Amino acid sequence: MKLLFSEQNSDYEHYQFPYAIWAVPEADESPADIFDAGFLPSSRNLDRFYLCRQVRVNLARFQPSSENRRILRKGAGIEVKLVPRDKYDYTPERRQFFKTYADIKFGKDVMTFERLDALFASPIISHLLVFTDAKTGGEIGAATLYLEGKALAFYYYAFYDLNYYARNLGMFMMTSAAALFAERSLKYLYLGTCYSQTALYKTQFAGAEFFNGFRWSDDLDELKFIIQRDQKDLTQHLLETDDYRDEFYGGDLGKIADASAFHIKTK
Repeated sequence: MKLLFSEQNSDYEHYQFPYAIWAVPEADESPADIFDAGFLPSSRNLDRFYLCRQVRVNLARFQPSSENRRILRKGAGIEVKLVPRDKYDYTPERRQFFKTYADIKFGKDVMTFERLDALFASPIISHLLVFTDAKTGGEIGAATLYLEGKALAFYYYAFYDLNYYARNLGMFMMTSAAALFAERSLKYLYLGTCYSQTALYKTQFAGAEFFNGFRWSDDLDELKFIIQRDQKDLTQHLLETDDYRDEFYGGDLGKIADASAFHIKTK
């Protein structure tokens, strides 16, 4: 992959010169290769990715916890079906359902009809998980997915009937995805970014790990440390922080460098 470094706001007083890091796949690379390096898609055409703090589940290590089982029990009577995008009828009724959900959850017209239509026409959606109330026969939710063989499932947007809030439908959908893809022996389930306490729900699966900027880590105390640190006025980059290096890497910058997923040879 080719890496592009795009400048963000600088803080010259504290020698902080941030860059947003983009990855552009090369001809011999698949999206799974780029996901594995810590990037998520920033283009629905899967031709540009961005490096970020994201969460995935190593599905070989996934076993439902007592909390996962509780969520699945609350969804008893809800049927789950994996549907290829080309077999999914994007009807006006479904389109309006998705738009109504997006307006309530994200804000009015944050996701316009045009944006929604573009999403459903793009390569980033290869499949959908469709959820149906067996009692009524009504479709109550759908999660958009990018699947690549056995390498990964990327859980992208989820839309659901907010009247099922008491049954934790949103969490049921994500938990169902983890259980289904573990059963089908996929390698990873990618769940998106984690930059706040409210996003930690994505880590409640055995096998959860996050990308910390240089490697995938399954130390969730490390993730919580970074999130709590984000809430402070910062004058140093993370790897300049003695507390972080000492607590999680024995103060050894060489150990951090050895763990890095990125290797660039100049000659």
